Amino acid sequence: MDIERLPMSEISNEGVRIAYLDAGPRDGYPVLLIHGFASTAHVNWVFTGWVRALSQAGYRVVALDNRGHGNSTKLHDAKDYTPELMASDSLALLDHLAIGQAHVMGYSMGARLSAFVAFAAPELVRTLVFGGLGSGMTDGVGKWGLVAEALLAPSIDDVSNEQGRAFRAFADQTKSDRQALAACIESSRKLVLPAELAKLDMPSLVAVGTRDDIAGSASSLAEKLPNGRAFDILNRDHMLAVGDRTYKAAVVEFYQESHIQ
Repeated sequence: MDIERLPMSEISNEGVRIAYLDAGPRDGYPVLLIHGFASTAHVNWVFTGWVRALSQAGYRVVALDNRGHGNSTKLHDAKDYTPELMASDSLALLDHLAIGQAHVMGYSMGARLSAFVAFAAPELVRTLVFGGLGSGMTDGVGKWGLVAEALLAPSIDDVSNEQGRAFRAFADQTKSDRQALAACIESSRKLVLPAELAKLDMPSLVAVGTRDDIAGSASSLAEKLPNGRAFDILNRDHMLAVGDRTYKAAVVEFYQESHIQ
């Protein structure tokens, strides 16, 4: 399952085509997965083993390609990538699938979008997992303007900034629409206010690699959540933490605890 591509379907949200996959037992409790910037549902969740791990644990797994990514509509105007609009794609998908409540997990940009899903419809979110994003959600982190420049550069050889080169290489690897990604990074990085996080009282887990120099502190963000806890993904950087087996085990245990309570 982690090597082959899974079949995808699509919905339309206000004219924006959103591709998604729906895997695992249909009678399992649903988990909505929201991928990170320049990634896709397959790259972030299938190829890293998440879909298999959650399916084997008995969960129904729904994962979308965010607008501007993967098989979803590519838009080149930054105004189409506010976190509120991007979160509305996930909400439209849950509505389309008649899912009344789900565990919601996002990685990096997807973690930020998960927060906006919960702000818009807290009743739909049983638990939150913020992967690959800690205090950067509230404080900001990284020189993302340089990332946008790197994405639009004629060649990766023209990019000197280390973070910009990393994301440009990732975008090239995933064969992404770099103009769409540049528009996305301009508008999707809206900071979350601590007062907003204080309203999210569902169980929440913040998981960040101990070598991640992009995400910020996991414990700092967890402390701002009424029912939050932190998990350190040991010896992993931003790119490698997402597929870590200890991260998967911690999330499955977290989900199991939420069903016991």
